[in-house]
Amino acid sequence: LGKCKFCRAPISVQYPLVELGTGLLFLALFLRFNASPAFLAYCIFTGILIVVSVIDLYHRIIPDEFSLSGIVLGLLLTISLGLIPWWDSLLGVLIGGGAFLTVAVLYEKISGNEGLGGGDIKLLGMLGAWLGVKSILALILISTTLGSIVGVGLMVWKGKDMKAAIPFGPFLAIAGLCYLFWQTTINAWLFPPLNG
Repeated sequence: LGKCKFCRAPISVQYPLVELGTGLLFLALFLRFNASPAFLAYCIFTGILIVVSVIDLYHRIIPDEFSLSGIVLGLLLTISLGLIPWWDSLLGVLIGGGAFLTVAVLYEKISGNEGLGGGDIKLLGMLGAWLGVKSILALILISTTLGSIVGVGLMVWKGKDMKAAIPFGPFLAIAGLCYLFWQTTINAWLFPPLNG
């Protein structure tokens, strides 16, 4: 692409792509929430998800500095700004993290292999803090569907077997952003109103 002005090292295409993606997401947030405290809060939320996704893609880890601080920020900002009730945010953390912890423990006992890392568990807890307990089912369905599609695609394209690990954080991040923008539609589909 280009070279650094000072050290002349080549600049990866990753950097402009991440910056462009971040700018477009912030623009979408502005169009969705206007110039409001919610817009600023969700810019922080989106920024954390972008950083976590890039780190997980390249290093296969989700640092606690982002997921745990994201939980605290999610609780503080959503509650103080009235984005969701306090109990909704708190249950989102507990049930989100608890759901993936249960799946991880059961999978490891049955298969003898680690299926989900601790970082994924904490990240789902963070998403629950920001989006509430009702989001958890949608987040799991969207992220696992995307992960399965990409996983099967990689097996076909690169000939990898079922044991090949792919980072799950980016799929959770995409699911979180999908829910943030389209939660009314997603909830209407997952939780249709009872008739009668």
